[in-house]
Amino acid sequence: MTLAQMTPRLPVLSVALAALMALPPLTPVLAQDAVPAAGLAADEDQGPLRIEITGGQVEPMPIAVVPFFDEGGAGTLAADIQRVVTADLTGTDLFREIPEDAQVARPEGFEAPVAYPDWRAVNAEALVTGAVALDGENVTVKFKLYDVFSGQPLGDGLQFDAPRAGWRRVAHKVADQIYARITGETAYFDSRVAFVSETGPKDARLKRIGIMDYDGANPIWVTDDADLVVSPRFSPDGERLLYTSFSSGMPQIMLMDVATVQSRPLKMEAGTMSFAPAFSPDGRWIVYSREKGGNTDLWQMDVATGAERPMVETQAIETSPSFSPDGRQIVFESDQSGAQQIYVMPADGSGEPQRISFGEGSYGTPAWSPKGDLIAFTNQNGDNFHIGVMRPDGTEEKMLTESFLDEGPTWAPNGRVVMFTRQTPGGDGVSRLHSVDVTGRNMRPLDIEGAASDPDWGPLLP
Repeated sequence: MTLAQMTPRLPVLSVALAALMALPPLTPVLAQDAVPAAGLAADEDQGPLRIEITGGQVEPMPIAVVPFFDEGGAGTLAADIQRVVTADLTGTDLFREIPEDAQVARPEGFEAPVAYPDWRAVNAEALVTGAVALDGENVTVKFKLYDVFSGQPLGDGLQFDAPRAGWRRVAHKVADQIYARITGETAYFDSRVAFVSETGPKDARLKRIGIMDYDGANPIWVTDDADLVVSPRFSPDGERLLYTSFSSGMPQIMLMDVATVQSRPLKMEAGTMSFAPAFSPDGRWIVYSREKGGNTDLWQMDVATGAERPMVETQAIETSPSFSPDGRQIVFESDQSGAQQIYVMPADGSGEPQRISFGEGSYGTPAWSPKGDLIAFTNQNGDNFHIGVMRPDGTEEKMLTESFLDEGPTWAPNGRVVMFTRQTPGGDGVSRLHSVDVTGRNMRPLDIEGAASDPDWGPLLP
């Protein structure tokens, strides 16, 4: 566990962040000229075109995302949106792109008929067409998804209207719809990640908190690097952010309004240090580590009233709490057995903590999946670190990674992907963010400029 450390600075970039956060909810409507595919919905059986996501190997589905049509003033924006949609889908390793030079049967327009036999000839199984129109500072994006084998549209054509500044979000929304229709799962592309940016030498790192798109694009800084800050944690609705600041010389939990980038310290008992916060699923409570008199225990606070109450009080160190998605339990790490291990207990503080980690080495930084079915964790065994997952009762443990230093897992909103920090060896080791599928496949570094650590994956945006 790394002590979370934070600051109440208000950067000038708050204006830019506020503009992005002020974008209206991007709710799709039927494309005006789309013909509804009778009875089809994203969560229904839509015929033979379906990736079944289970454990083990998955053969990526060949998909053609043809260049989006410019229906007025879009210019290069149409290509930009198509590029992001393609990158989202192929980045999951569940889809394989049919390259543009192999797309010999492109429709001549968004409403043109599809030559299904020609697409079958290049082994495409799914086809995406789209159109973009720009009217002043407003963008309209339409798309259709086709099942090449059955020769039918897969669901209705949809249209998104948004400010031009939100074009990337629209692209992610389109990819979310395609992913959900084909896999039957909720997607995760239109989401953000809070993280700690690191600059400077290893023994004197400067840290600031950023918020970015899930793929590393559009980073915006919400603290400066004047004070040490760590452990950003989103509220369930993504509108608030907890973090720990060392601006006073001691760790103190801060609460930020993400839209305004205004922070305030949470009032704790005098003489205590607080760190490692986490929101409850309803956003009403936080659970955190509190140190007083050399003892570190878990406490809860009512965010509205500031009322505190103890949860776990032992002679050991309890930290890194995470709620189950139903809010009934918490998982945390403790060294009460002599080494860091993972424990689960009722979130109301009743009952005794139950240890669930019994493998080799030490265990820490547990994170409960949004689906409730798995707990991700950091494992140190000898000289190697791992990111792993296990069932909430400790069974079916599986290591997903192995490296010099992997730590701090956080879940995608759909529980399909885990993001974490990986540090390179050496005296000036650099931390980078990586992601991996819950099956252990598709390890990917995030494309972020500079060093980064301590990610927290926020919810899907409205």
